[in-house]
Amino acid sequence: MSAAGRVQFDFTGQNVVVTGASRGIGQGIAAAFAAAGASLWMLAEDDGIHPAADALGATPLRCDIRAPEAVAEALAPLGRIDVLVNNAGIERPTWLDDPAAGKVAAEVLSINVMGTEHVTRAALPKMGQGGRILLTSSIWGKTAVAGFSAYAASKHAMLGLMRSWAKELGPRGITVNAVCPGWIGTESALASAHEMARVEGRTQEAVMADILAAQAMPGLMLPQDIAALYLFLASEGAACISGQAVCIDRGETLA
Repeated sequence: MSAAGRVQFDFTGQNVVVTGASRGIGQGIAAAFAAAGASLWMLAEDDGIHPAADALGATPLRCDIRAPEAVAEALAPLGRIDVLVNNAGIERPTWLDDPAAGKVAAEVLSINVMGTEHVTRAALPKMGQGGRILLTSSIWGKTAVAGFSAYAASKHAMLGLMRSWAKELGPRGITVNAVCPGWIGTESALASAHEMARVEGRTQEAVMADILAAQAMPGLMLPQDIAALYLFLASEGAACISGQAVCIDRGETLA
């Protein structure tokens, strides 16, 4: 049973929007909010958002978060947003000696940073006292790793957005926090491990073994293992928590 299944949260009557919700961490977060009774809107750029939303009884919103007009149009039908989870993002290698990496870096920053800004700007007029804004950053938003400079920079930038927004929106009773996951068994994370293995001339299994050995607690997390943290930060119990970047990484960073 996932942590979200063991800890009871009730979001009945609350409108929750989760971006990047068609797969991976976003889908796990959305499933946890749905199980807690939330009225759920799931946003993603790909067609996979429709079956993912149907499976949870949620409303699918398909748009490219790099386009502010498209985001505003997608969120227009919502009268009120109680919880916004800015989870959408991409993770790509951007080695300095790769001539194609500049274009990739621009895409990473556009989606991860500006996409987060566009969604938040469009959602904010629909949020009131007691609203919650959550961002999915990364442990690489507090540290870094070779070869993924644009991704690390984007996750550091998201923490800057989060802290500034916490100051700006605090007087309105809106809390803003970030979750910084460690290694999760998602397609994107495993692709990064594969890239690290390629560059190092090792097997992906060997790279993953070293990664997991750096954790205080062994084992690879799954999306459902971290969902309860999002629910807690969105709950009334976290009303006094804002401006925080919370690591959930089985003790890898100890930060």
